[in-house]
Amino acid sequence: MTHSTDGKVYDVMVAGGGPAGSSVAAFAAMQGHRVLLLEKEEFPRYQIGESLLPSTVHGICGLLGVTEELESAGFVRKRGGTFRWGSNTEPWSFDFALSEKFAGPTSYAYQVERAKFDQLLLDNARRKGVEVRERCAVRDVLEDDGRVRGVRYTDPDGAERTAHARFVVDATGNQSRLQRYVGGQRRYSDFFQNIALFGYFEGGRRLPSPNSGNITCVAFPSGWFWYIPLSDTLTSVGAVVRKECADQVRGDRAEALSALIADCPLIADYLSGARRVTSGRYGEVRVRKDWSYLHDTFWQPGMALVGDSVGFIDPLFSSGVHMATYSALLAARSLNTALRGDLGERECFAEYEARYRKEYQAFHDFLVNFYDVNRDEQEYFEVARHVTRDTAAGAGAFVGLVGGGASDEAVLTSESYRDKRKKDLLEQSRGVHQEGHRIQLQAAFGEAVDDTPLSADGLVISQDGMHWEKSVTSSAL
Repeated sequence: MTHSTDGKVYDVMVAGGGPAGSSVAAFAAMQGHRVLLLEKEEFPRYQIGESLLPSTVHGICGLLGVTEELESAGFVRKRGGTFRWGSNTEPWSFDFALSEKFAGPTSYAYQVERAKFDQLLLDNARRKGVEVRERCAVRDVLEDDGRVRGVRYTDPDGAERTAHARFVVDATGNQSRLQRYVGGQRRYSDFFQNIALFGYFEGGRRLPSPNSGNITCVAFPSGWFWYIPLSDTLTSVGAVVRKECADQVRGDRAEALSALIADCPLIADYLSGARRVTSGRYGEVRVRKDWSYLHDTFWQPGMALVGDSVGFIDPLFSSGVHMATYSALLAARSLNTALRGDLGERECFAEYEARYRKEYQAFHDFLVNFYDVNRDEQEYFEVARHVTRDTAAGAGAFVGLVGGGASDEAVLTSESYRDKRKKDLLEQSRGVHQEGHRIQLQAAFGEAVDDTPLSADGLVISQDGMHWEKSVTSSAL
């Protein structure tokens, strides 16, 4: 029998407790909104995707208030990445510190076991006031007069229930059953249609310090390998193969992975003294279809998509958690602003969509060029400058992009980079009208997060970083 949940009407109901769901829920609850989060599984649970970016660790996680928890969790520090890629036959490395956007204390990220990381974020959402219910699977949404007004779900006892909310957020991932309610469809990339086969190994080789925590990516005839150190001894190893090589991942998965490793001499060498984990959480060799996609529409009245429900991009640069939590921040600003009544939801969610698409496109366009393995690293760095319009010398633009800083949002970058922007704004603002000058200086000195709309009628980030507002400049036009 269907019955309502405690008779409440929540401000926000989030389906899915992964990084996107727990982040958007926390950001809304931190503004005093009543938030319910429904997660179909019981945490901790296994999830792929273990390599974070500095923008997530020091930006999003800083805003969520979990920086100290991350620091004390014992995760492997990741200073950058190492590639055996392109025309250079020797591996080459980059450090996050090479980009001004992540220089100084923020020039690292973490390699994380997602079961632990996701648990940390979900527990944080609880502390921030989110009502979290696990083992509750959302089945469909409640609609009335063209607007989503809640969801139907089954509770841990199998009973069907309803929850009513002013807004519903779908954060249920790439297998989402709810995305259809916003209309449109997923548009799959013609270029990125890969299949990943992966497992976990004990005793794999480590790079010499200080790069021992780096992710290593290695091109080989059928695609590329990732090699991610999760602890001093545990390593995640996966082969991403092109669609036309799919026959190589059929049959016995463990045998297929072994054959692919043998076809990649560098990875075979790294694993020469290792053994594959065959029991417990990491004992299975898994397959995942890593097809990149983006949904036509991000929202409809009363509902929005975040995380893998809205889009997924090829995992070469470990952008999955970055894109998921960045979408959560953008969507939370839209929810918070619409709930407060400052601006209409159409305008708010149009801003979310425009900013997310810009970030997605930067990764997509660069990755298309990076898959051309006939170039050397200097050519890749030049492509990054072109795609991001970043004039940083050397590897600076490349590292700024793969570190998650292409959006140039102040909250995602280092304090030293913000200091540089202060000086730039001081120079640029000479001669502008007084109000524009004031707004620029507010942004530069941290009183406001952003002051540059993406378009003439676009919105800017509020001083608290959790809402949208009209640009003073565009309002005056």
